Amino acid sequence: MTPNVDSQSFGTVHYSNVYLSIFALFCVKLFVKISLNILTHFYVVKGNRKEAARIAEEFYDFGQGHIPSAESSSEQQPENTPRKRTLENTDDYTAKRKPRCWGILTSQGSWADRSPLHEAACQGRLLALRTLLSQGYNANIPTIDHVTPLHEACLSDHASCAKALIAAGANVNATTIDGVTPLFNACSAGSATCTEVLLENGAKPQSEICQPSPIHEASSKGRIGCLEALITWGADVDYDIPHLGTPLYIACISSGLQCTQKLLDGGANVQKGRFLESPLHAAAQKDCTEIINVLLEFGANINAKNLELKRPVESAPPNSSAEETLLLHEGKIMLSSHGNISLIPDQFVLYS
Repeated sequence: MTPNVDSQSFGTVHYSNVYLSIFALFCVKLFVKISLNILTHFYVVKGNRKEAARIAEEFYDFGQGHIPSAESSSEQQPENTPRKRTLENTDDYTAKRKPRCWGILTSQGSWADRSPLHEAACQGRLLALRTLLSQGYNANIPTIDHVTPLHEACLSDHASCAKALIAAGANVNATTIDGVTPLFNACSAGSATCTEVLLENGAKPQSEICQPSPIHEASSKGRIGCLEALITWGADVDYDIPHLGTPLYIACISSGLQCTQKLLDGGANVQKGRFLESPLHAAAQKDCTEIINVLLEFGANINAKNLELKRPVESAPPNSSAEETLLLHEGKIMLSSHGNISLIPDQFVLYS
């Protein structure tokens, strides 16, 4: 009986050791997973918080350590040294800074691949930009989207930074993956100074086919200074983009009186718009009587028909000032050509 008892006890001990080993292995795996989760939290979450604080400090110029209390700032800083912004005026400053920074971030790609040179050009820090260039930074360093520091400088209207970058060898005709050039950015921002600087240093006033057009951008946003510079440097005032039309058509559809006048003075064809839609059709649709009068002075055809076989007067909103202006002009034409008031349309008689 003794051998059997010994064998049973030995088997029990053996099985208990197996269970103990499995339990120990489970505990080790659990410990490893917990450790990895803790490390992940520490390096990823904490690291991201630090990175977020760095981004806030870089773009908005405030963050931890940048907004001291009034008491501590008054104690630590001498009287002659300029004080940092207090919490009271930080909101005003942030409100001014955020829209421009947000526009740059969304339109010019991710911040992740932007170099210090991009930041200096974007914020107009000329001394920092020159220092970076002297340290060997490439003036044409691109982001993933091929945005160069010159793109940033022109979009933010920093002509001095643009000049420094061009002097360091920046390509004035560099294009992003969307075909945007520094000249387009300058016209988009309304920076006539940057536009002049770029054109003086060899920027092409005319965009390539299927690329965003600076003259269309200037016409659509009413950038009269940029438009004048482009016309002076030889941009085609009748450049027709199929889905947009001519700059004159864009100016009329955008209700830009000054740009319309400038384009017509620069030799734009008053009849050329988008497909069969003339600039006069666009002005009539927008009920812009001032633009209508300017177009008529330059000889716009009041009887031109669009794809819907409508004349400008028929494209104008009913009972609008544009419709009345066009009807009056039609009546004057009929009076001058026939000299008989009985030939005036009934619709004109009602208005008169």
